[in-house]
Amino acid sequence: MPITPEQQEEIARQRDVATPTRRATVPALEEILYEAIPVLDHGFVRVVDYMGDDNAVVQAARVSYGRGTKKVSEDKALIGYLMRHRHSTPFEMCEIKFHVKLPIFVARQWIRHRTANVNEISARYSILDNEFYIPAPAQLAAQSAINRQGRGDVLEGAEAARVLDLLRDDARTAYAHYAEMLNEDEAGNPRDPARQGLARELARMNLSLNFYTQWYWKTDLHNLMHFLSLRADAHAQYEIRVYADAMVGVLDRWVPHSAAAFRQYRLGGVQLSAAALEAVRRMLAG
Repeated sequence: MPITPEQQEEIARQRDVATPTRRATVPALEEILYEAIPVLDHGFVRVVDYMGDDNAVVQAARVSYGRGTKKVSEDKALIGYLMRHRHSTPFEMCEIKFHVKLPIFVARQWIRHRTANVNEISARYSILDNEFYIPAPAQLAAQSAINRQGRGDVLEGAEAARVLDLLRDDARTAYAHYAEMLNEDEAGNPRDPARQGLARELARMNLSLNFYTQWYWKTDLHNLMHFLSLRADAHAQYEIRVYADAMVGVLDRWVPHSAAAFRQYRLGGVQLSAAALEAVRRMLAG
């Protein structure tokens, strides 16, 4: 269950508050603000704040005042031009902040993108939840024989069942030992008053990489699109790609013109090498 009843209550309280503002807002994004978009078995992505919209990109490119300086069609064409020619600075004028719940091994991939502000829950101060990722059967694949970073055929039958049993048993055992070493209940009281319990910063080392962590991740639109161009790609690992796919949906709501240009020139486009470009020219010339 990605969202606990307590978290759902907190989200409902946040969504009940409406604050008048003169800043630009996006109704389609406001509709899902604070709401959790489920990802994997226990994870989620949710937008907690944002700044700017498509018009902010146009303003920065033209250094103009307010809205309505050009027709919408002209604004859309300008955004397409900026994307096509890789004029990235205007896209940096928009920012967005996500709250993400994700498996630790996905977080270790994600953090390689060093163009965001990140604040992760600290297991030195907090006790992590007993939630861990177990792949769906369709994602339980063997190692690819031709790609060291990829997957091959899906495991089936007794072999697949054994792998799932091992993943569940190992995670349950690890958390049971984690809880035993901590010797704390949910209120922070000793489970066994006769012993002290291990420090949280040491006990956490026992947890495996499929346990869930959470963080706030804030980035600008340019760097978000760079992240999505890599992680929403078909070659990306499934477990991070599904997060990227959810965020592409957010992009469509937030900045629809920029998102359309991004799909046209990044997600749906290809980059040719100089040799490949020359080959295409020769083919066109007959």
